[in-house]
Amino acid sequence: MATRSRPDDCTPTVLLPDPIVAHERDRLVGVFRALGDPTRLDVYRLIAAQPNPLCVCDIVARFDVSQPTISHHLKILREAGLVTVSRRGVWAYYAANPNGLETVRAALGGLLPERRSATA
Repeated sequence: MATRSRPDDCTPTVLLPDPIVAHERDRLVGVFRALGDPTRLDVYRLIAAQPNPLCVCDIVARFDVSQPTISHHLKILREAGLVTVSRRGVWAYYAANPNGLETVRAALGGLLPERRSATA
């Protein structure tokens, strides 16, 4: 097998990210999949922008999709840990889960390497 030469300006040492345990990786994949749908992202952004839980009727009213479709999107966001739901009679109220938001922030922060000083 022929060996390939490397360009002169190739990175001499590739830094590897910290390992992620399988269940945490699966959780992050679920969060990113949940936010990977344009409608779900918009639903999540709407919920997260509210200071108080938002009635499902107000969510449905703002999207040009059926109520069952919104319910499906909310279920996925709930299973990913991004929103919480509380019941008041027959109505469901959704709020952004602070733990879910922190998971997203930490995951995005974990993608960036720590900056090392040139003198270190």
